[in-house]
Amino acid sequence: MIKIGNRFKEGLSRSDPQLGLWVSLCNAASAEIAAGSGADWLLVDMEHAPNEIATVADQLRAVGEAAAVIVRPPTSEPVITKRLLDIGVKTLMFPMIDSAAQARAAVSWTRYPPEGKRGISSVVRASNYGRDTGYVGRASTEICVIVQAETPLALENIEEIAAVEGIDAIFIGPGDLAASMGYIGQTNAEPVQRAIGEAITRINNVGKGSGVLAYGHAATTRAIGQGAGFVAVGADTWILARETSALVESCRSGFPARKPKP
Repeated sequence: MIKIGNRFKEGLSRSDPQLGLWVSLCNAASAEIAAGSGADWLLVDMEHAPNEIATVADQLRAVGEAAAVIVRPPTSEPVITKRLLDIGVKTLMFPMIDSAAQARAAVSWTRYPPEGKRGISSVVRASNYGRDTGYVGRASTEICVIVQAETPLALENIEEIAAVEGIDAIFIGPGDLAASMGYIGQTNAEPVQRAIGEAITRINNVGKGSGVLAYGHAATTRAIGQGAGFVAVGADTWILARETSALVESCRSGFPARKPKP
């Protein structure tokens, strides 16, 4: 049974930042393990991971109430949005939103008519398969809409995007932002970090939630210092790759080289 309310959306008003983990392994066990970490939220990725609607649903069930779940669809469009909402996703992160018009469209896909364009089904997981008769009436108050600002154009329009009714937060994507600024693969470049810091301040000044991807302790500390309200501090793929390599290397370096057989 899906709990009423949206803990991530409610947490946007807290003074302390919400820390999260990216979940890209498309596996319920991985999501369950990540949820047990104490993270405030998990981002189940469909844009850069081979997740499908069914695998997202499995991960929602595995996580349960252990953490809030955000889902990033593979692209910003209405059909996938509708299907994700129907399986019980409450918080969506729409990639590559550059304008207020695009932000308004994204919000409309999450609202039932007459406020929006979301189609209605009375027997979906979001409404406990029709048992929760109040879902349709309160859905808009529970759904949280995050849009990603990943280009200089998006940063230029950030106040207009943030001011759109129904937009709850803006998340800065450092990788695509750096590339679009001419610093591909250089998210720590000073102009990129300056742009991120300024964008976070501007989002906060409009009164909306501000987030950023900042893997590791040092990057997370910097992001929080810039004023970010929610920060992705790592990813299951990133942690697995780093930790397995470090473990094997540390074990290998602790033993003398084997002598070749005669």
